[in-house]
Amino acid sequence: MHLINKNILVTGADGFIGSHLVEELVRSGYNVRAFVLYNSFNSWGWLDHSPKEIRDNLDVFAGDVRDPHGIKQAMKGCNAVIHLAALIAIPYSYYSPDTYVDTNIKGTLNILQAARELEILKVVHTSTSEVYGTAKFVPITEDHPLQGQSPYSASKIGADQLAMSFYYSFNTPVAIVRPFNTYGPRQSARAVIPTVITQIASGKRKIKLGALHPTRDFNYVKDTVKGFIAALESDNSIGQIINIGSNYEISIGDTAKLIAEVMDVEIEIETEEIRLRPEKSEVERLWADNSKAKNLLGWEPIYSGREGLKRGLQETATWFSNPENLKHYKADIYNI
Repeated sequence: MHLINKNILVTGADGFIGSHLVEELVRSGYNVRAFVLYNSFNSWGWLDHSPKEIRDNLDVFAGDVRDPHGIKQAMKGCNAVIHLAALIAIPYSYYSPDTYVDTNIKGTLNILQAARELEILKVVHTSTSEVYGTAKFVPITEDHPLQGQSPYSASKIGADQLAMSFYYSFNTPVAIVRPFNTYGPRQSARAVIPTVITQIASGKRKIKLGALHPTRDFNYVKDTVKGFIAALESDNSIGQIINIGSNYEISIGDTAKLIAEVMDVEIEIETEEIRLRPEKSEVERLWADNSKAKNLLGWEPIYSGREGLKRGLQETATWFSNPENLKHYKADIYNI
């Protein structure tokens, strides 16, 4: 699918992954309309910190994915949509599940309805490895059962199923990218890697975390972005659900130790009750089978294995340790 020089709408463009994706799309020659959440500060989120040459080449549209009229207006004149806008914090979904249904499910429906009516050439929808729940087998393929172990993951399962239903019912050209645990510069400190790094960078050596035994498959943001673009460009992705993961499993506790090694400090880890998920909601094990992405898209992670993770952590720690970046975070406050 030849979309270079075509118009691409990216929802959630103001967020962590979205801002990195927008920058790479612009550098690659796409015309990008960046959909950001409307706010009275006229903030474009992390895009405010993008290089001037990126910002000068953006068409920014402020709105809300929960508004079907605004979404359709934003999508007019676009050839494809990469839909990342979502509420993603798992702890907050325990407090406010209704907002997750509105944003993640209804917001996705609004994208799909507009794509159908406007005859959009490609919709790349963002899923999450959390839809698998605790692994029943590893590595996890796209055929793994879905388990909604949190309101967040349940809302993403609903959104994924809606996306596929439009493909089956209306032949809407949908591709679903299912990233495993993406990390890197600009990530929210509610996520475990920035939690550890910001505490260390702020001078702490007693690090507060939740459960240490669960395992994750961490994927550096540059690899995740390349996965999205590969799915956008490939005809093979239509009607498919595709894992984007590193195919490397590591525990939360060992990840914290590796971060300390990279940052050359000695730490003590303290489990804090407020950071623990409800017992049955904790996803105990995630490990991606990424062979489908390799076979269909020609994608594979550059930051793979322990050494790749270590390299990605080094780049992430360097970014967070810069006082100009660290000042955006409140390392003393647990962010749900």
